[in-house]
Amino acid sequence: MQGTIATFDPQTHSGTLLLDDGTLMIFPAEAFRDSGLRLLRLGQRVDVATTTDGHVTKVQLPGIS
Repeated sequence: MQGTIATFDPQTHSGTLLLDDGTLMIFPAEAFRDSGLRLLRLGQRVDVATTTDGHVTKVQLPGIS
């Protein structure tokens, strides 16, 4: 699934994203660390991996595994 970064705290590495269907999701620092990225910017498009119960496990740039 895809969404857009709504907030990102560069110190805690956590934030929120808005899915294409309008759902706001919180992502923890672990999901950012697992992405291999160094920074996210507001409005950036991302792919989101979640568990079956909806917790975000990875936030990554579209087209990058």
